[in-house]
Amino acid sequence: QVQLVESGGDLVQPGGSLRLSCASSGSTFGIFTMGWYRQAPGQQRELVALIATSGSTNYADSVKGRFTISRDYAKNTVDLQMTSLKTEDTAVYYCNLVYNSGAVYWGQGTQVTVSS
Repeated sequence: QVQLVESGGDLVQPGGSLRLSCASSGSTFGIFTMGWYRQAPGQQRELVALIATSGSTNYADSVKGRFTISRDYAKNTVDLQMTSLKTEDTAVYYCNLVYNSGAVYWGQGTQVTVSS
């Protein structure tokens, strides 16, 4: 069973920065995408950013220019660097891993709160 362990969530002031990290216990072979989703209270889970094994990335319009996703293939981790944080970025952030086989895995989530 693949486990995804997230870290880095915290309370931060508007305009601040945070870096989330996700470590996977699964194989590095056959990965289609790794990425981050978020879910705010009362809202549906939404895509934040994805990175494919090819290196191509996809971002939600709301975070373009502020967030950067990156992968460390050797360590099998995916990070999300978040800058210029806004109160509306407050949510539980979930790491996601999709294999070419179609298998999908989720982390347990890490809380990001942006508040003064």
